Amino acid sequence: MRESKLGLDFAKVKGARSLAAEIAAQVQHFVENYTTVAVERTLCRLMGIDGVDSDGVPLPNIVVDAVREKGMLGEGVLRFLGNAIAVTGKTPLQTAESIARGKFDFSLLDTSKNVNVSEALNPYIEQSIARIRNKRLAREEAIKKHGEGARPYLYVIVATGNIYEDAIQAQAAARQGADVVAVIRTTGQSLLDYVPYGPTTEGFGGTYATQENFRIMRKALDEVIPETGRYVRLCNYCSGLCMPEIAVMGAFEGLDVMLNDALYGILFRDINMQRTLVDQYFSRIINGFAGVIINTGEDNYLTTADAFEEAHTVLASDFINEQLALIAGIPEEQMGLGHAFEMDPELENAFLYELAQAQMTREIFPRAPLKYMPPTKFMTGNIFKGHIQDALFNMAGIWTGQGIQLLGMPTEAIHTPFMSDRYLAIENARYIFKSFKDIGKEVEFAQGGIIRRRAGDVLDNAYQLLENVKEEGLFTALEKGIFAGVRRPREGGKGLDGVTRKSSGYVNPFIELLKGKR
Repeated sequence: MRESKLGLDFAKVKGARSLAAEIAAQVQHFVENYTTVAVERTLCRLMGIDGVDSDGVPLPNIVVDAVREKGMLGEGVLRFLGNAIAVTGKTPLQTAESIARGKFDFSLLDTSKNVNVSEALNPYIEQSIARIRNKRLAREEAIKKHGEGARPYLYVIVATGNIYEDAIQAQAAARQGADVVAVIRTTGQSLLDYVPYGPTTEGFGGTYATQENFRIMRKALDEVIPETGRYVRLCNYCSGLCMPEIAVMGAFEGLDVMLNDALYGILFRDINMQRTLVDQYFSRIINGFAGVIINTGEDNYLTTADAFEEAHTVLASDFINEQLALIAGIPEEQMGLGHAFEMDPELENAFLYELAQAQMTREIFPRAPLKYMPPTKFMTGNIFKGHIQDALFNMAGIWTGQGIQLLGMPTEAIHTPFMSDRYLAIENARYIFKSFKDIGKEVEFAQGGIIRRRAGDVLDNAYQLLENVKEEGLFTALEKGIFAGVRRPREGGKGLDGVTRKSSGYVNPFIELLKGKR
């Protein structure tokens, strides 16, 4: 049994993990029987289908819609693409272009002769897997050559709306000391059931996530790495209605970190739970293979619910997300499970409670690069007080050995803050991290004290919640508003019409080829 500075009951931790595994297995039983338009579009992209038609409609959408309109999506788009390759000799991209011009119909294919679909698909499958593997190897070589920042990684946000300005801002952030640069998506993109194409220069509250934008940003950071003397990670968001598509685009272009959480989309974007849980599974398989660290969104629960009273819901969700990630083949080392420093600063002993929860999360998930979020809910126009709150957050982060520290800034709520404020945020973190570097090794927590009691209470409540969710099932728990105080109907939300039950002949070889492979 592991030692705990908090005196945690690891038998209860094991029990909570077992309950979460049962919850995840229930979800997976559903997931394995369904596909979605986003999953099938992702398969098109893995086959090399990219670009848009004369009206700007993405070719993966055109192909999937063509199959869907015939009522055949349950068989999987790869079955039809494989037949098309074998019968016509055209590449998947050429087939997609023919469909876009109205010159091809899958349903009219002559498949009377013995067609070997697998044989037709294999060259394209091998090509896409090699492309992802090579990007992963390039990252590993770059880290080996240049090194990387110490944990907690300093994580900052850039998102002007213009990808070319983002690139300049990202390079500036890297020079200032950032270890992870995240590009926030433009407002509303998570609700688009397609991925925009090409570079973009207009976004609101963020920048469009496109494959070309990913390429531009990765190239910009790669240019500055020799100057900074360390590898700088690029983060974006594969959540929303195009979750697996954005995952594969990121894998193709060498992204390192992705927000990747179905529960976040369900609760805060009203995306249908059936749709996004199916999408999440395939997106996590891709991220796992690509070596991408996933970030989950539990920290957001505490922006709509009380951070003191509902802390156990964050821990329970972390347990569930961990198990769902393991099913998809993501190792613990790539799980940036989320939690946050969000209690009311006027609460007596608030820092002690925050410290207890940060240490608790670290001990329960010792190998995960935990994503620790800064105070936001109780930030005011008093930037000086805010800077102090961020300093306390940074203190808790280094004290408890967090993995990814998303830095708070004086100009909070501005997606691309003033460059001077980003510098102040990084300076704040560096000062605290250096001054408190070994405090976690030096300070023990009093038996029976506030910190130990708080951690034990949160774990107990999380365990009880997991027992309840296991009995009801995750879908029912989400309908009841268990997490974040937000209720979502199983048959409601956006994207349900894009869910289809798989037929007995469904084809998707990537699941087994990528899952759990490195």
